[in-house]
Amino acid sequence: MASGNSEVPAGGYVASTVKQSVKILVVGHFGVGKTTLIGSVSEIMPLRTEELMTASSVGVDSLAGLDHKRTTTVALDFGRITISPEIVLYLFGTPGQRRFWNLWEGLAEGAVGALVIVDTRRLEDCFEVLDQLELRGGTPFAVVVNQFPDSPHYDAAKLRQALDLLPDTPIVFCDARVRQSSIDALVTLVEYALTTTGQKETV
Repeated sequence: MASGNSEVPAGGYVASTVKQSVKILVVGHFGVGKTTLIGSVSEIMPLRTEELMTASSVGVDSLAGLDHKRTTTVALDFGRITISPEIVLYLFGTPGQRRFWNLWEGLAEGAVGALVIVDTRRLEDCFEVLDQLELRGGTPFAVVVNQFPDSPHYDAAKLRQALDLLPDTPIVFCDARVRQSSIDALVTLVEYALTTTGQKETV
C-alpha cells in the first residue's frame, strides 16, 4: 500500500471516490505523542479534548521526562486522513492515563487496528498499554517509536525482544511532528491490519 497525494474536497468533505472507511486507534501512555501525531496528519481540524493539568494530577500522573507538558487528553482525539482515492482513515486517539482507560471500550469498537506509540525514554510504560489491547480481543497493532530529540536509540530487534512482540508485529520509527513520517506509520499499520484480517487491498 502506498500513500497517495489524495486531494481533499473543498469544505473537508470525504471525496466521492472513497469506497472504504477504516477506523484506527492511536494509543500509548501519557505524553508519548498521540495528539501530536493525529494533529500532524489530519486533513480536517482535529477534535481535541485537552485540558490544562492541575494540582489534582500531582502524585497521579508522572511527569518524569515530560518537564514541559502542561495539558492532557481527557476523552479522545479525532482526525481524518484520506490515504488513497478509495480509502479514508478515521483516527481515534485514546487518553494515556490509567484512570481514563474505561473510555477505551467504546473507542475500540469497530477498529481495524491500533497504532501503539512508544517513547524509548519511558519504555516500561507501554507494557500496560499492550496489555489493554490484548484484553480487548487482540486488535492488530503496529508499534511506532516516536523519536524525541533526547530519546535513546534501540534497533528494532532489541525493541521487539524488550517488548516481547511477535515476529510479524511491525515496528516503525517516526517523528510524530512530521506529517509524512506519521502517514508512513499509518500506512504500515493499515497494510498489516488488512492482511491480518484477510481484507488486503491494493492502494
